Amino acid sequence: MTEERRDLVFSSPPDDVDAVHAFLETVWAANPGIAEFERMAFETALIELASNVIQHAAGDTGVTCVLTVSADESGLSASLTDTADAGGIVLMNREMPDELAESGRGIALIQALVDELRYERLDERNVWTISRATPPPE
Repeated sequence: MTEERRDLVFSSPPDDVDAVHAFLETVWAANPGIAEFERMAFETALIELASNVIQHAAGDTGVTCVLTVSADESGLSASLTDTADAGGIVLMNREMPDELAESGRGIALIQALVDELRYERLDERNVWTISRATPPPE
């Protein structure tokens, strides 16, 4: 499989994570060799990330995002760039909160599902990157 790269631009409102789900369906259709478990883990992490951006960064004016997903024989990666203000985000290895906590699971869940989660602020944009290596075919 050669590298497959696809882009999606979406704004919330009116878009929501359904746009990301539909977009990922096109990625999976173009990359049928990616195992179901790898797809599920990566998609869950990416949907959680997009959901967090939409929920916490949209503010009164909304947020526009550019999502780029790359897939090849070595793994999956995604970059999500958003127009929201800087959020003072500090990434570190996070533990899941206890089961009664009402929030705080997002970053911990993403970190559990991918090999790498990065955040940086570039040119007045938030840039989130996730990657997950895929095992070699048997």
